Amino acid sequence: MTALNRKLFRDLWEIKGQALAIALVIAAGIAMYISYNSTFRSLKLTQETYYDRYRFPDVFATVKRAPLWLEQRITEIPGVNAVRTRVVLGVTLDVDGVDEPVMGQLISIPETRQKMLNDIAIQSGRYIEPDREDEVLISEGFALAHDLGPGDTITAVINGRHRELEIVGTALSPEYIYTIRPGELFPDESRFGIFWMGRKALANAYDMEGGFNDVVLSLMPGANSDDVIARLDDMLDPYGCRGATPVELQLSNWSLNNELAGLEGAGVIMPAIFLSVAAFLLNVVMTRIIAVQRSQVAALKALGYTQFEIALHYIQWSLVISFAGGLIGTLGGAWMGSGMINLYNNYFRFPFLAYQLDSSVIGGAIVIAFGAAVVGAWAAVTRAARLPPAEAMHAEPPASYKESFVERLGLKRFLSQPARMIWRNVQRRPARTAASVIGISFAVAMMVVGLFFVDSIEEMTDVQFNVVDRHDVLVTFFETASSRAIYDLASLPGVLSTERNRGVYARLRSGHRERQTSVIGVPRNAELHRVVDASLEEIPMPPEGLVLSKKMAEILEVRPGDTVTVEILEGKRPTREVLVTDLVQEYMGTNVYMDQEALHRLLREGRNLSAAYLLIDPAQAEELYAQLKAIPAVAGVALRTSSIAAFKKTMDESMGIMISFSIFFASVIAFGVVYNAARISLSERSRELASLRVIGFTRAEISYILLGELALVTVFALPTGLALGYGLAWLTCMAYDTELYRFPLVVSFRTAVFAVTTVIFAAALSSLAVRRKLDRLDLVEVLKTRD
Repeated sequence: MTALNRKLFRDLWEIKGQALAIALVIAAGIAMYISYNSTFRSLKLTQETYYDRYRFPDVFATVKRAPLWLEQRITEIPGVNAVRTRVVLGVTLDVDGVDEPVMGQLISIPETRQKMLNDIAIQSGRYIEPDREDEVLISEGFALAHDLGPGDTITAVINGRHRELEIVGTALSPEYIYTIRPGELFPDESRFGIFWMGRKALANAYDMEGGFNDVVLSLMPGANSDDVIARLDDMLDPYGCRGATPVELQLSNWSLNNELAGLEGAGVIMPAIFLSVAAFLLNVVMTRIIAVQRSQVAALKALGYTQFEIALHYIQWSLVISFAGGLIGTLGGAWMGSGMINLYNNYFRFPFLAYQLDSSVIGGAIVIAFGAAVVGAWAAVTRAARLPPAEAMHAEPPASYKESFVERLGLKRFLSQPARMIWRNVQRRPARTAASVIGISFAVAMMVVGLFFVDSIEEMTDVQFNVVDRHDVLVTFFETASSRAIYDLASLPGVLSTERNRGVYARLRSGHRERQTSVIGVPRNAELHRVVDASLEEIPMPPEGLVLSKKMAEILEVRPGDTVTVEILEGKRPTREVLVTDLVQEYMGTNVYMDQEALHRLLREGRNLSAAYLLIDPAQAEELYAQLKAIPAVAGVALRTSSIAAFKKTMDESMGIMISFSIFFASVIAFGVVYNAARISLSERSRELASLRVIGFTRAEISYILLGELALVTVFALPTGLALGYGLAWLTCMAYDTELYRFPLVVSFRTAVFAVTTVIFAAALSSLAVRRKLDRLDLVEVLKTRD
């Protein structure tokens, strides 16, 4: 081992506390990078493997009823590789122990097991048997939610008749990785289940023999999906097609991809923030350590060491610290990643989902860690290497002390002698003070970033379920109902108020950009479901024109005053050019709104409705639910309380672990930054403080001088950190800006207090550690001449 390497490890041992603190900050960034990116890659690989192994389709389409002979014509469309026609129908389920209606989706499968598009993975039990018409497979999530399994039975209302279905197995499908009911944003597997039933039995029950109402296609490599969809729409148009959907917009796949996009964005933004703090901290530490070792630098140069060797020596300091941080971060990131994968195993439904930490992620982490080390140390090391030996042999020129600005304000008589020393020392080195303030500010900021998600989720919940949705029950219909339906619902027991909902499936086009979505007709003076802007003020619907969510406007690249082509995909399928009149900032989905009367005029229909909002008397809820179950026209019943529970469950599972890790790592940064600031101050001022002890100052007084300066710097850093945290929270919101949901930028007083309190607590702990060092100060050793 060379002399410089021995010096390196001895010096690192001398500052082991500071080195460990910096290493932990680096470890935090590396752990977040590895956990987020390895989880993203594991999920992405699983998604691709699952889709390939179980033949996930490329195009989806639904019709009212089409003849089976059409299947052959669909197969002949250029670019189509395989076709599967199905019977798919919604049913109401009667589940033991559940009062409110539970909804199911019946999907036909061949009576004998065979390879097919959208194949199913049987998780338990067996496949259905031919000629056993009541046998079904059920989705695994629904089975777990209700403790159902092979051998159990469940009652379904099929075509108006109650029917006992025998469960022979549980299964999963790539079509329902994210098991969500159409029209909703978050999954609730306790109230929505998928049932696979023999084709013949299901067709007989709904008079669909010789026909189908759902078709899925896979395409040949290189096929033009837009062309295939256009031809398929033309072919299915006479049979009530609502417009074929490409795989990108299939609900489960769309939801999964949005979640992956948020995870990928977080895997870039969050580690970058932490590692930027680490690089800054390394720069501050290296600058001050090199300043303390001026005479050692001069001696090394006098002994013949070159500038390159000296620069490399100090870069090795930061590399060793970064290596330790990278090692800890890699192990921690692998542990975090495996925990996140276990979470996603419950959140998404895959038949297999293994955590994989590949070499490219580890390699990227190593490069980032060492890059942060070099960037952080470079400026300080360059100054050390260029320092002339003769100048370095002398101590730094003594600082020019003068009255601080606080004293000049006339407050001198209120300050003790140690207090004046604190203010003067802070003022005499503004750059160094600013560096300490910025470092501690980052600690406050990271606490804000870790905690603001809680505020944001609470804001989303309050706005969506207390301001926008103020109904108790949403009732949807299989087919568009006449205006009489609203009066029938109003007459049911416990219904206090009703409100119409008219939604129509449409294709919106603007130039080359298009999106299939529902246009929601909003009644005037809506009370149970409202459209509000960012200030929570209700947006009145214009007599004509569309109001788009800002995310939808971003997708279509339009703004108020532009026109979009609206192609209705139901009924007479009119196509109109409609003006975009306003945009609305929403936290969930990509909604499109229109005045309900204007929508009726566009559709050339009466006051039809596709759903209704109900306000109910909780005392009569059980009786109401029983009657809703018996109405054949009712396709779904969604309870506001259940939606809130599903949303909170989704947010807790998807964001809870990330929030916990962010808060933990922010705490690490808080302690690391403050402890380093205190230790460096002690190293720089140990001679000065020892001199004060010799001339009569007590240990308490010199502790007050050193720690008082730290306290003053911390006080300056707190408001700066809160402002910086707000900016970083905004940056984090940008990372999670997806079509599925957007986080509002909300930082509560509670979050600010918690962040400030945590940093103050970290400063107190650091002060105790430094105070112990100060009490053990060797006056004789420190006062030896250094120059």
